[in-house]
Amino acid sequence: MEPGGEKVDLILVVDDDADIARFVEVNLRLHGFDVRIASDGVHALELIGHERPDLAVVDLMMPRMDGLELTRRLRADPMTSALPIIMLTAKGLTVDKVNGLTAGADDYLVKPFDTLELIARVRSTLRRNQEFREVSPLTGLPGNTRILREIGDRVRSGADYAVCYLDIDRFKTVNDAYGFMRGDEFISALASSLHRAVVSVGLPPAFLGHVGGDDFIAVCTPDQVRPLTEAAVIDFERSADDLYDPADAKRGYLELTDRRGNVQRANLVTLSVGVALSTARGFADPREVIAVSSEMKKVAKTQPGSFVAVDRRRSVEEEDPAAPYPRRPEEPAPPRPVL
Repeated sequence: MEPGGEKVDLILVVDDDADIARFVEVNLRLHGFDVRIASDGVHALELIGHERPDLAVVDLMMPRMDGLELTRRLRADPMTSALPIIMLTAKGLTVDKVNGLTAGADDYLVKPFDTLELIARVRSTLRRNQEFREVSPLTGLPGNTRILREIGDRVRSGADYAVCYLDIDRFKTVNDAYGFMRGDEFISALASSLHRAVVSVGLPPAFLGHVGGDDFIAVCTPDQVRPLTEAAVIDFERSADDLYDPADAKRGYLELTDRRGNVQRANLVTLSVGVALSTARGFADPREVIAVSSEMKKVAKTQPGSFVAVDRRRSVEEEDPAAPYPRRPEEPAPPRPVL
């Protein structure tokens, strides 16, 4: 860790040529990276067993275990399958580049290489890998690190913004009734509905991120909150109805049997949205904004139907602090407890 608390990327250099390994190490350290050196593939696997590098720079030709075999083994191990690898290849040997990329290398450097190219390749490979890991595999949306960065940029910009924290009410009942695969379909449907809502509000462009599970974050201007959330609610409820079994959708609720054999009714899914506004209070940290929007989401969950709860504390506003979107006015009041 650096003195300021930021993580320093650890680079593993694997090369049997001590001079080249030292050259790479010195230049990487000069540019702020931590470095470990291995003399061949066997040595590299031993080091990786004790430390987790963020990237490996691997020479192709080495004794005992060459770069191709090392790359194949790293890709075959679930613990190292995502490790970024830059392969060092000989000048002019295109077949080496192809073999390296085929084995699973992310990029390659041709010997001899200069310092600027080395650092540029390392940084770009680390950046691509970070961006890939931040994307939700289910929805394709940015994850938590990107969400924090986006809110942080809004906080520092000084422009007015709003953070909307959304999730699906009674999502667990869907998983319990239909299984997690159907549950994933509801999550994907919400992602699509939110994307369409974000596009519909126009400029300036709103940001959409996937926290995980059925939790999403939308960052927009205060004026965009109402049209964005309203469009998302209407679109999602329509999409969700199509995901239920026809009999359940027609009936308007699910019937679930608990562990004691009792049949309970669960209303169909709705959305709860909590909103934090920069116009209501000043925020110094993106985590504060998320905490407030999360708190307001809990408020929204105390209301029936889809509901948007907006934090207006410390704000002189004439509008109501929460905006309801009733889902099904004729929803039955079940005689048994609602899950």
